[in-house]
Amino acid sequence: MMRRFAGLRLGAVLGAMLGMTGMAAAQDWPSRPITMVVPYAAGGGTDVIARAVAEKLQSRLGVGVVVENRAGAGGNLGTTAAAQAPADGYTVLISNIGPMAVNPSLFKNLKYDPAEVLEPVTLIAKAPLLLLVHPSVKANSVAELIALSKAQPEGLTYGTAGHGSANHIATALFELMAQTNLKHAAYRGAGPALNDLIGGHIPMMFATLPSAIGHVHGGTLRALAVTTSERAPALPAVPTLTEAGVPGYEASGWYGVFVRKGTPQPIIDRLRSEVATIINLPEVRRNLELEGAQPIGNTPQEFTAFVKAEREKWAKVVAQANIKVE
Repeated sequence: MMRRFAGLRLGAVLGAMLGMTGMAAAQDWPSRPITMVVPYAAGGGTDVIARAVAEKLQSRLGVGVVVENRAGAGGNLGTTAAAQAPADGYTVLISNIGPMAVNPSLFKNLKYDPAEVLEPVTLIAKAPLLLLVHPSVKANSVAELIALSKAQPEGLTYGTAGHGSANHIATALFELMAQTNLKHAAYRGAGPALNDLIGGHIPMMFATLPSAIGHVHGGTLRALAVTTSERAPALPAVPTLTEAGVPGYEASGWYGVFVRKGTPQPIIDRLRSEVATIINLPEVRRNLELEGAQPIGNTPQEFTAFVKAEREKWAKVVAQANIKVE
């Protein structure tokens, strides 16, 4: 009995000491540079959002915030890097619909399930995707694009940021609802895919509005529709896919902050507070809205529920479209 009692007391003391150590670490955070992992190549929507947040976060926290692009496997490489990092708040993942909500249904041999190893911190922003074509494509409407694709033996080729990315899953939903077939060209990020679209090497793709709006305004790309249920204020002349002849279509790109599970709650709360403040700074909010992104900054609990709902929604699309990745 005495040995058992002593063991219980020792366990309680050790637990208290570990708790105090965690609290001390949280109080000192951040005391060194933070790595912000982006699971895609530079130039895509996720990278654009991450760098805008990193710049302000660096000045507010007084430490360096380094954006590290870890592209590959549809965002799984960057996700794995964040999952393997210590739970100390010094590795932050800026991710999106692909790795967090689609890949668990798409990739059967994931090393880590994001829901089990990563903690949602806050939803930075949501944004429409644009259905884009190169100006040389002889289609000025969604109906004309569908007809053009159906006239091709294998359908038109579309680019994506990789298997399971927002533009991949948005195109899969488009194929189902428009009853057409398209040919998938997976890149190591939206940036390289956009570059090939601009160069005329691929005819079409869905891309997040923040990454593509400048090219639309500059005339190097043509936007045929937006994927949300309402028109984007940044491109009011561009119809929704429902208006353009695919009734009921709805999809959004989104960008959120995640950390390794087990990160002390005070660090999570501080990080969420800082990011929510940053995206609501007048100049940052204005820039996000000009690019078609809607700032959010919700709580970890709200973001967790959002990711769960997205995961359930897109699991159904993956199954219906019979999308498989070996």
